[in-house]
Amino acid sequence: MLAGCATTPDPHGIEGPVALGQIAYVGGPRVRPDRVIEDSRCPVDTLCVWAGRVVLRATVIGGSWSKQMDLTLGTPVQVADGALTLVAVTPGRTAGAPPAPKQLRFTFEFSGGL
Repeated sequence: MLAGCATTPDPHGIEGPVALGQIAYVGGPRVRPDRVIEDSRCPVDTLCVWAGRVVLRATVIGGSWSKQMDLTLGTPVQVADGALTLVAVTPGRTAGAPPAPKQLRFTFEFSGGL
């Protein structure tokens, strides 16, 4: 019975947060987060002098092209005819070890384009 409920992944991508290896559709290009290069965010409920940052290596896919690039949380990057931004990474860090990469979800925005 459960087999009837199975869905196939949307080849165009998911709208909303995605895990490593999933493809996000962001209203223009599609983005596949490949790996976390850096996660130095300040732990939640902690006062830090520096907020830290997240750098994500991702593959950005347009019509007939794809390009691997590093995206820094909150920093727009020029892609095709617009700007792509990694706008959120969840869950936040806690004191101690960072979340395992498979637990992370990434949200992107694309502004510009036609």
